Amino acid sequence: MYTREALLDIHDRSQRSLAKLIAHGRALGTEELNRSIAGFGYATVRLQLHHVIGAEEYWVGVLRGLMLAEDNDALFPTIESLEEYRRKTAATTEDYLRGASPEELNTPRPMKLWGGREAMLAPARAVLRTQMHVYHHQGQVLAMCRLLGKPGGEMDFPLA
Repeated sequence: MYTREALLDIHDRSQRSLAKLIAHGRALGTEELNRSIAGFGYATVRLQLHHVIGAEEYWVGVLRGLMLAEDNDALFPTIESLEEYRRKTAATTEDYLRGASPEELNTPRPMKLWGGREAMLAPARAVLRTQMHVYHHQGQVLAMCRLLGKPGGEMDFPLA
């Protein structure tokens, strides 16, 4: 069984890592932030960051019975706008977790997904998926930054 406290702790730690990653993006100029790099599903650092934030927004929306996802990446042209989007989305997730009972978090229920699909999901697992997703894309962004000549570090899951 997943607890609210554990999920809030994991969320806080992954959001600290994501905030550091976004802050590292300030070392990139506009051209580098938007430079297409072959071999990545989202070909620019900006699109990678937008995707990871948007995925959390989408899944927490699903948990709340809403279909939320800001697909228009042009609304987030700068590191500052991405950081604001991250803060807003993280606050929504935290609010959801603070209000969810253990039963809400751990009981699978039918949920509406993109494209009219439906799936039986336990909300805690959907929340955990969004936080693991942060680290998947963090690795991709850091690889992109290395290719751009701006390597970053010290962004693993915070132990302390």
